[in-house]
Amino acid sequence: MFIQTESTPNPATLKFLPGQAVLDVGAADFPSATAAEKSPLAKRIFTVTGVTAVFFGTDFVTVTKGDDVEWQHIKPAILGAIMEHYQSGAPVMEGEGQAAHAAHDGPDGDVVRQIKELLDTRVRPAVAQDGGDITFHGFDRGVVYLHMKGACAGCPSSTLTLKMGIENLLRHYIPEVLEVRPVAA
Repeated sequence: MFIQTESTPNPATLKFLPGQAVLDVGAADFPSATAAEKSPLAKRIFTVTGVTAVFFGTDFVTVTKGDDVEWQHIKPAILGAIMEHYQSGAPVMEGEGQAAHAAHDGPDGDVVRQIKELLDTRVRPAVAQDGGDITFHGFDRGVVYLHMKGACAGCPSSTLTLKMGIENLLRHYIPEVLEVRPVAA
């Protein structure tokens, strides 16, 4: 098994490409070791000292490290953990996955449907290439709240991506959108 690695715009996050499916559909975010209970792969990666977050896409794993460790010290152990997992035959996830976007009930249903559609077709595929994901969290009085995951969480260019990229895109297509803001995990 050959696992490729790619840098991301976030210097604290690396993207690992195992050359086979990670998830059948969607994404899974593990912002802490305790959040990794349903994933044997994420639990195995969190055993590496210095790992602070793990994120899965359909064909990649992104790993975020703490500021006190260097990639050259932990990258071999992460590669080993991913390789051992795939050789073990254990599933990547146990149980049911969760929906990508938060549900939204209320008078803005049509606007929210348009927001989610633009996120799914124009935004999420682009940020997945950088090892991250951006999902809908809420819409209130013209403000769209988005959850940034994987390499996008804590990325130095995430504010620019939100304001200059996503906000401009949503405002162009949906006049009801006035602003885009990130939400904490």
